[in-house]
Amino acid sequence: MRKKILISGGLGKFAKQLLIQGSEDFEICAPPRKEMDVKNPRQIYSKIVAFNPDYFIHAAAMTRPMKNHEIAPMKSMKINIEGTCNVVEACSTTSLKLIYISTDYVYPGKSGDYSEEDGVLPFTKYGWSKLGGECAARMYDNSLILRIAMCEKPFPHPGAMIDVKKSSIFSDDAAKITLQLLGEFGIINIGGPNQSIYEFVKSHQEVKPITRNSANSKMMPDVSMNTEKLNEISRRR
Repeated sequence: MRKKILISGGLGKFAKQLLIQGSEDFEICAPPRKEMDVKNPRQIYSKIVAFNPDYFIHAAAMTRPMKNHEIAPMKSMKINIEGTCNVVEACSTTSLKLIYISTDYVYPGKSGDYSEEDGVLPFTKYGWSKLGGECAARMYDNSLILRIAMCEKPFPHPGAMIDVKKSSIFSDDAAKITLQLLGEFGIINIGGPNQSIYEFVKSHQEVKPITRNSANSKMMPDVSMNTEKLNEISRRR
């Protein structure tokens, strides 16, 4: 019998990638927000009881554009922090394994090559909102936090920064890896080689080189992650 996965944020881009990558191996339910709003604890609990999943992948979040978190921080808090608290409580009540989708934005972004044990210090309100969700997930032992340097495919902008280093990975590859890690616990960085955003994108599509200043971006210069823990898990399989 196939394992069952319940995914929040069912209409989101990452949830759709999880559906594409996992539909053959898993029975997946990814309801839209009107059926399971993470701000509504009763809806979350009811959907868990009705579907009876083996895993809950919490992919619902307020994400881009990043400026929205600066403009409406309370909305960001209610979705990304309070919403995650609701998910954690429902999973805890039903003893359900939780996989929380986080981000590399929780790291300071100054020196790079951050491991899961390094200190966190978000440089945007979005990063703080996702770290707040991590705090809730860490309060529940039956959980896994995935810090993903996720990039949309194709890259949605005409220019990519040459002076920002990340561990970028496309969302379809991130979805494949996520589905392979459902049995893990703790925190795992998910990403590709450490390189500039421009270097990553240009190997897949035509893109214009730009800088942080020209893009008026709040990105820090080096948000790259150490993925040795992920690599070690892959070697064990």
